[in-house]
Amino acid sequence: MKIIAEAPCRVDLAGGTLDIWPLFLFHSGAVTLNFAVDRRTRCVVETQRGSAIRLRSGDLKAEEHFGSLDELLAAPRTQLPLVVQVLRFFHPRAGLVVDTHSEAPAGAGISGSSALAVAVMSAMNRLARSGYSLEKIREIAQNIETRILQVPTGVQDYYPALYGGVNAIEMGPDGIHRWPIPVNVDDFNPRIVLAYTGTPRNSGINNWEVFKAYLDGNRKVRGNFDQIAVIARAMRAALERGDWNEVGRLLRDEWSHRRRNAPGISTPFIDHLVNITRRAGAIGGKVCGAGGGGCVFFLVERGAKEKVSRLVEEAGAQVLPVQVATRGVKVRVVGKS
Repeated sequence: MKIIAEAPCRVDLAGGTLDIWPLFLFHSGAVTLNFAVDRRTRCVVETQRGSAIRLRSGDLKAEEHFGSLDELLAAPRTQLPLVVQVLRFFHPRAGLVVDTHSEAPAGAGISGSSALAVAVMSAMNRLARSGYSLEKIREIAQNIETRILQVPTGVQDYYPALYGGVNAIEMGPDGIHRWPIPVNVDDFNPRIVLAYTGTPRNSGINNWEVFKAYLDGNRKVRGNFDQIAVIARAMRAALERGDWNEVGRLLRDEWSHRRRNAPGISTPFIDHLVNITRRAGAIGGKVCGAGGGGCVFFLVERGAKEKVSRLVEEAGAQVLPVQVATRGVKVRVVGKS
């Protein structure tokens, strides 16, 4: 029996970091906005005779072999901790080969690890016939990533992987609610430029520094997030009415506040890319994820995509061709149980 699961990565637009509990509880009407992109993660789970478990990662060029589930459970260190932790959760007793691959560059800030967690969870959910809902898969995947990173993680990264499209993630005392934003993707896609700086970043470190500063009562950080929360609500309304000029203005404002939260969120190279692309038709830009490297998203005027992309590549970054992924995780079964 072979099960194949694929889940898209994401670009965050506004309200990031507020999705980490309990920060969103301190801002009435907190919302995080993002959209799924057609850079995907993939997990293939295939049953085999015996009890051996073999794990292979195509993008990391890593492979691990365990003689049995008990051996996997007892392993003190592993090369592929995400897959190992998911298997430890499901406790498969049959032999397995698990192949994974991510189209997101390492440390790109477009939620490759969270999308992969959703893909692996979804494949194992089908194999084990556990019947977990999409929301339960989100909860388990987030808890597993938190265990691996050893720092608090947010909720937003899992929703594009689960549902696709453009999303508003509402967060409050009654929990987390995802709402699709009906954006005209044919109008949005020509406005997207995603640049990979070539420098990976560690989201756990940056987010932890900001999270700790907030809870420690840093007035500057708290003031920045007061503004970021307001900007995110305004951007949701602008997206809903297709006002791209306003979305661009709010994107610039969001980035101006976010980059002040901690040293290293921006870099001289990121600042250079944002500055040079403005003259070529980029109406807004911000780093993806926690910052410090990875990808930078640019919202550009219609007709400016090629010019902005050329400038980005001439500056030394790599343009990653992407469009909005309108569907979330897909699972299919080859063969019979």
